[in-house]
Amino acid sequence: MGRGKIEIKRIENTTNRQVTFSKRRAGLIKKAQELAILCDAEVALIVFSNTGKLFDFASLSMPHILARYNKFQEHSQTSSAEVETEVQQNEEVNSLKEEISRLQFANLRLMGKDLTGLSLKELQQLEHQIDEWLLSVKCRKEKRATLEKESLRQQVQELRALLPSSYPPMVPYLELHPLGRSQSLRNHDAISSDMGRRYSSEKQGESDTSLHLGYNSTP
Repeated sequence: MGRGKIEIKRIENTTNRQVTFSKRRAGLIKKAQELAILCDAEVALIVFSNTGKLFDFASLSMPHILARYNKFQEHSQTSSAEVETEVQQNEEVNSLKEEISRLQFANLRLMGKDLTGLSLKELQQLEHQIDEWLLSVKCRKEKRATLEKESLRQQVQELRALLPSSYPPMVPYLELHPLGRSQSLRNHDAISSDMGRRYSSEKQGESDTSLHLGYNSTP
């Protein structure tokens, strides 16, 4: 008769459990030896019984195999961390590319381009947004102009404060340049004289016409 199938669960009987442990431990060590010899593999086996006893087997040296195992574990953890970091970097790069594409598309719309797919409501929202930005730019420009004007005024005051008290005050341009003023006056007088001559000529012409008409009317 064939051997019956044993249910894999904890053996409650202490004696039976100890006997089974001894038999299977010996069979496990034998299989480990065969695996190492047949396949030229480095095999290490560590077993603790339920009473705390240690049973081990190593095809070479147990410290050598354990050192190799620890080194492999460190390398595996490092590789896993590198792979995880690379995955995170790729996800971040893809996210940044999507953000750049979205911003470029929004910029085109603000410039009035590629508006085909927008609805009336979206166009109104875009118009309102542009109006708000224009208002913000105007406010910023006015503020900047005010600050520059105040800065220039402060510079003028500082320069005036550096001048001695006996320094003559600033005078208008024409007083500093009398030739220019006299030239302007001469130009003004010439224009006035020319207008006077024109007016006199016109009056003289009217008088001659009147005299001429009066002379022809006498019998």
